[in-house]
Amino acid sequence: MSIKNKRVLVWMLVVGTGFAAAQEPLTVAAAIRKAWTDQAGLKAGQAMVESRQAEAEGYRDLRLPTLTLKAQGVRTNEPMMAFGIKLNQARIGMADFNPLTLNHPDPIGAYGGSVVVQQALYTGGRITAARRAGEYMAQAEQASQERRKQETAQLVVEAYFGTQVAEQALRWVDDSRTWIQGMEDFVGARVNQGLMLESELLRLKASHAQVDAQKADVVRQLRLARSGLGLLTGSGPVEGPLATPLEPTASVAPETGQGTAFRGDLVASDLQAKAAHEGTVAAKGNMLPEVGLEVGAGTLHHSWSEKGNWTWAAVGVKWKVFSAPDLAKAKAARAQERAASDMRTFKQQQADHEVRVAKEAIVAAQARFAAAKSALAAAEESKRLREARHREGLAPLIEVLDADAAIQGARTLILQSLFELRISRAGLDLATGNPIEGVTP
Repeated sequence: MSIKNKRVLVWMLVVGTGFAAAQEPLTVAAAIRKAWTDQAGLKAGQAMVESRQAEAEGYRDLRLPTLTLKAQGVRTNEPMMAFGIKLNQARIGMADFNPLTLNHPDPIGAYGGSVVVQQALYTGGRITAARRAGEYMAQAEQASQERRKQETAQLVVEAYFGTQVAEQALRWVDDSRTWIQGMEDFVGARVNQGLMLESELLRLKASHAQVDAQKADVVRQLRLARSGLGLLTGSGPVEGPLATPLEPTASVAPETGQGTAFRGDLVASDLQAKAAHEGTVAAKGNMLPEVGLEVGAGTLHHSWSEKGNWTWAAVGVKWKVFSAPDLAKAKAARAQERAASDMRTFKQQQADHEVRVAKEAIVAAQARFAAAKSALAAAEESKRLREARHREGLAPLIEVLDADAAIQGARTLILQSLFELRISRAGLDLATGNPIEGVTP
């Protein structure tokens, strides 16, 4: 084999391998996990979680002491500063008490620095409340992120099975086109033989054009569904086959006692209410006394050998007996706490409503699916009989077309009911906080 042929063979193998990988079937579970890892919206949500966690770490560090280093250089002839600088440099002499020198000192320069350690001993509970509020908010953001992931999973389920609905509808439209083309050939031959009226052939051509229009609409829906699925999974339009069947493997009979204990949004609202309460505690602490400790050391140089050093330690108490802005902040914090508590109650009521709606939707979808299957079987049998009678010249074409329309309607109802069943199951899982389609991180 020549080198050129070998290169062609290798290129064909590589392309074939890439094509096979691109056409690998995609399950709904894989689509959900891909959305969780690759979707930009969820990545932004995770960044918000990390931001809240960093803020919580900052609040926890409020209880640690503060270390301040300061370096300075100064030159001045301001009388008080000049005398103080000399005093800090430990080089005051009798001549410095001369009134002329005190009133009109020569410019003096100095350089030095200080180190100060400050530690809050008591702050009215503000630090502890801020630390707890930060932790609650970080946990709430994490719970909200979990909820966002579940909501994304539900949207993936909708787009995934919406794509399958469009694909099945396209197959059925192609079946209808094939059947109408066969009827056209049969009726056209009979018209040429003078055994049928040309109006029947024209009616078939009109039905053929209508089916072609339906196919164009279904193709559009299919492309939009695949594009939406790609958007949710963080990629371009999904082109490969979908492996998870549209019809559920087992019927669902939801238990009436199914609760909502694991919903991320409920957990987040509860944590937000706790954080708001801690915010009220912190706001009240602003009006309480504050006790602090300060320890420091300083030095001021005239030259490397002429310098003064000093240290200090102090404990102080500060108390804002009255502060209109702090009173207003405390009032606002109490209002925010009430708002968070009421929102938590509303979220729970909303969750209970969503559970009831999802359960009813599942029951209704299952009933519609059973009815649609019976209707499809009856319509197919009716069409078979009417078509046979039409070929014998015993039934008009309109009866055959009516039977075909009944089949199309039953097929549409089957697809709608199956789609609603899968979406309702995902909605029930979302409402109760259970893994959608059984997929867990």
